[in-house]
Amino acid sequence: MLSYTGAFVLLAAVLHASWNALLHGNRDRFLSMTWMSIAIAAVSTFVVLFAPRPAEAAWPYIVASGLVHIVYNGSLVRSYRRNDLAQAYPIARGSSPLLVALGAALFAHESIGPLHALGIAMISGGILALALEGSHVSRAGVLAAVMTGVTIALYTVIDGIGVRSSGGQALAYTAWMFLFYWLMPVLFVAMRGLGALWKPVREAPMTLGSSLAGGLVSIAAYGIVIWAMQSGAMGAVSALRETSVVFAVLIGRMFLREQVSGKRWLACVIVAAGAVCLGV
Repeated sequence: MLSYTGAFVLLAAVLHASWNALLHGNRDRFLSMTWMSIAIAAVSTFVVLFAPRPAEAAWPYIVASGLVHIVYNGSLVRSYRRNDLAQAYPIARGSSPLLVALGAALFAHESIGPLHALGIAMISGGILALALEGSHVSRAGVLAAVMTGVTIALYTVIDGIGVRSSGGQALAYTAWMFLFYWLMPVLFVAMRGLGALWKPVREAPMTLGSSLAGGLVSIAAYGIVIWAMQSGAMGAVSALRETSVVFAVLIGRMFLREQVSGKRWLACVIVAAGAVCLGV
């Protein structure tokens, strides 16, 4: 696992933390997520015109994952409204590996060994520490981040099974699934109007550019993960990706000027170490 595939998954972790930092750094995160989704959907539309179609067995998973991703986008925006990146990101990403490992064991018959059990315990302990660290942490904020983690686990298990049913067409599977991101601008316009969607084109081109760049980084990050899950265990791939919590805290501290206490650093390291245990 920790071969060139593992190296690519670690790259995906860095990319994932980066686009989450771009999203969190924008003032209007719903608007930013919408333009990220437009970039993702546009690239995916181009890819499906030329890539072979996935096998028929993969289509139910493509549809299910696409819809869950839309719920995830909304949950992520809500979570970032209530929490710092250094808090929301570790809770959301740290809770997903244990759920993925359990889901993979239940639906894909992937076993959980003693080291995996230790990883689950470490991740759970780290999440609890993050949730309780500091009196400013709200129950609603923690709940929003955990719900984001649930959606992450759900689409990861769906895609892990789905890509194995795609006939080896990981790229096409990813592109068809991401076509559902066209729903994000539809939802945004329905809620705020077309003028609000086009506002950054006229008034904030730099913000628009960062959102579009974040979308491109996002599709690369998750495309790597789907590719890796063709042959790697879902729990292992997911866990290795979630070492991105460390990168997220670093980015939050260095570029977003977020304060990170010693206890939060320790909790993030515990979450990352637990993720590595799950990935061995």
